[in-house]
Amino acid sequence: MKQSDRLQQWIEQGNVTISQLFFQFYRRLKISDEEAIMLLQIHSFQQAGNVFPTPDEIASRMSASQNGVTTMLQKLMQQGYLSIRQETVDGMLTETISLQPLWDKLVDCLELQAQTEKEHTQKEQEGEIFQLFEQEFGRFLSPMEIETISMWMDQDGHTPEVIRMALKEAVIAQKISLRYVDRILFEWKKKNIRTSSQVSRHANSFREKNIRIQPQESTAKKVQFYNWLEERN
Repeated sequence: MKQSDRLQQWIEQGNVTISQLFFQFYRRLKISDEEAIMLLQIHSFQQAGNVFPTPDEIASRMSASQNGVTTMLQKLMQQGYLSIRQETVDGMLTETISLQPLWDKLVDCLELQAQTEKEHTQKEQEGEIFQLFEQEFGRFLSPMEIETISMWMDQDGHTPEVIRMALKEAVIAQKISLRYVDRILFEWKKKNIRTSSQVSRHANSFREKNIRIQPQESTAKKVQFYNWLEERN
């Protein structure tokens, strides 16, 4: 048989499309390799137009027996990964093996992984904030100072990046203290400044408005640093 004929046969058989989420997460759902193959076979049957393949039909494509396929089907239904859906078409009741519960579980796995990664990143950033304060203070933080910084994040809702920028403001003003940083964060929160981009715009806007000409240097411009402790409405 010519190579082109073999390729044509391959194309005519069609393809089975399934999300990469299945291969990424089926083990996390405690689905065995044999059960995974069975699910792929069901999906293959359905894409070919057979929406309710029998255990015998499924077993004919696997090394598992008909009883083995039946047992696996029952188990996956009990675990909530499969369901039997009934609907009336042209006055006739038809049944379908629905894989939708499985697809929903796989999406849940993806969302859970994304949330876990986000929380891990958040924890790393929070740890870096404590280290940054210790570097600027030149000493270890006291338990009370650690609690204060934690409250900025947990109770006041400031992100690690915004706290980092508040500390930078304190360093620029040469007023390195938690009280000063706390005042900066208080003022930002009062003005609904929540993100790093909003902080940057606010700081740049203030400094542009507060450039002053030094008497002894008529052509030189110098930025007046803001004293957050003296902020008034």
